[in-house]
Amino acid sequence: MTENKNTIKVLKPKIQKDLRELDLTEGDISDYTSISSVLVKEGLIENIDTKGVSFNEVIFKNTKFVDVSLEEAELLDVRFENCDLSNIKLNESSIHRVEFINCKLTGSDFIETTFNNVVFDQCSGQYASFRFINCKQVIFSNCQLPYADFYESKFSKVEFKDTDIFQSQFYNTKLKGMDFSSCKIDGLAARVEDVYGAVISPAQAISLISLLGVVLK
Repeated sequence: MTENKNTIKVLKPKIQKDLRELDLTEGDISDYTSISSVLVKEGLIENIDTKGVSFNEVIFKNTKFVDVSLEEAELLDVRFENCDLSNIKLNESSIHRVEFINCKLTGSDFIETTFNNVVFDQCSGQYASFRFINCKQVIFSNCQLPYADFYESKFSKVEFKDTDIFQSQFYNTKLKGMDFSSCKIDGLAARVEDVYGAVISPAQAISLISLLGVVLK
C-alpha cells in the first residue's frame, strides 16, 4: 500500500495465519464449489468456466489465471498479490473485503459486480470493464487504468489516488465529491452532469473543457 493517507476507511480481509497451501487445478473448481482457508502460491489456474464459486479466506500469490471465467462468484476475505488476472471474467460477482496488490487486470471483466471494502493498489488494468458495478468503500491507488470502462456505475465512498484513467469511460456515473486531482484524466469520457461536483486541479480543468462543447482559441 502507499504511504499516503486514505480519506475513506476500507476494511481489510480477515485472514488467519498459517493457511494450508493448495495447488488449485481445473478439477478443484466447479459450479458452486466452496474453497476456504488456503494459500495458492506460484500457481497456474487455467481453462476454468464455472458459476457461483465461493472463495473465503484465501490468498493468491504470484498466480496466473489463463482462460478463466468465474461468473457470479463470491469472494470474501481474499488477497491477490502479484497475480496476473488478465481477461478473467468475474461479472455479476460479490467481492467483499478483498485486496488486489500489484496485479495485472488487463481486459478483466467485472460487469455488474458488487465491490464492498476493496482495494486496488499498484494494479495495471488497461481496457478493464467495470460496467454497471456497485462500489462502496473502494480505493484505486497508484493504478494504471487507461481505457477502462466504468459506464453507468454506482459509487459510494470511492477514491482514486495517483491513478491513470486516461480516456476511461464514466458516462452515466455520478462523480460528485470525488477527488481526481492526483490522477491522469486526459480524455475522460463523461457528460457534464456526470462530472458535476468532482474535485480536480486547475491544470486538469483544460482536460474537461471539451465536455462543455466549447473550442479554446
